[in-house]
Amino acid sequence: MGKLSQLLTLAQTRARAQECPYQGELLPREAWELLQLAPGAKLVDVRTRAEWDWVGRVPEAVEIEWIHYPGNGRNPHFIAELRRQVNPEALVLFLCRSGGRSALAATAAAEAGYGGCYNILEGFEGDKDANGQRNAIGGWRHAGLPWYQG
Repeated sequence: MGKLSQLLTLAQTRARAQECPYQGELLPREAWELLQLAPGAKLVDVRTRAEWDWVGRVPEAVEIEWIHYPGNGRNPHFIAELRRQVNPEALVLFLCRSGGRSALAATAAAEAGYGGCYNILEGFEGDKDANGQRNAIGGWRHAGLPWYQG
């Protein structure tokens, strides 16, 4: 079994254990490795424009807001925007701040016919620490994976 198959199997096992309606759940480092191993795989960052601008971006990510900022209303065009930018046959890895919105996005995409939807656990910033701060416990940035400010 190759590394790609191992990553997918692990992610699928996690998702089944949590009864997720999408294909799998990946830790940030696993997601990065999968992106390197699977040509055509896409990372879809579902955070808000404010988060991309003020907190950081992932290089080459497809950026589609799940919730609009300001206002915090759900993006009614999310699936239409996803269809315009991402092939339904691709492996699609969804990322948000901490893993919650990305799970909702992965669910919506799976319901819309995307067969390879994966949620990135811990998200971009990870969980809050004892002081209520992010970036100290888990997450894409804390793992030292590629990102940039801008």
